Amino acid sequence: MWTAAVRVGVADASWLTEILADRARQPGRPGPLTGSGRSSVEEYVMGSIRIVVGRIGRPHGVRGELTVEPRTDEPEVRFAQGAELHADRPDGDGGEERAWRVAGSRWHSGRLLIRLEGVDDRNAAEALRGTVVAAEVDADAEPAAEDEFYDRHLIGLEVRVDGKVLGKVVSVVHGAQDLLEVRTESGRRLVPFVEALVPVVDVAAGYCEVVDLPGLLRGEPDE
Repeated sequence: MWTAAVRVGVADASWLTEILADRARQPGRPGPLTGSGRSSVEEYVMGSIRIVVGRIGRPHGVRGELTVEPRTDEPEVRFAQGAELHADRPDGDGGEERAWRVAGSRWHSGRLLIRLEGVDDRNAAEALRGTVVAAEVDADAEPAAEDEFYDRHLIGLEVRVDGKVLGKVVSVVHGAQDLLEVRTESGRRLVPFVEALVPVVDVAAGYCEVVDLPGLLRGEPDE
């Protein structure tokens, strides 16, 4: 289980429109907000912690090169030649933990491309598509940007709607979209961690503010 430098995302208008339309079609019922790779406890490894630094995308070319969606303000450090990455499938399929050493990285047309030792062809690269990768950092490290948070900063925060406490963050779900798992009186909820839905995160004060979107924190809980 990992911690992550989770950045408050920015949802585009079409994405929010789809959510609102789904809520409108099913008044009072939350849509199927699902995620994977849940992490409720940080993993400490000999004085360090593992933080999510990216998600592997589709292969580039036929020699095993991979596209990466960075989730760090320091991609030149986290994906530098010789850096070690730890990975697990975001669908939580279990099995042995995997790790790779970065053989090289470069930017191409605005996209980050990396090569991993032992991943030498397109088939091997394709098998890693969707994998969330993490790096080890010092346990006392803090995110570089103001809008980034490690899991330990988010877990335990009160969740408020219009100033009223409706629940508490109990874990962070890492996948294509970072989600906050919130425990409420009516059950478990998954809230997309984007600024449009979570406009305020005040770690010092111990709370985050979630917008009052029908079905998001009220109504029937997620299974």
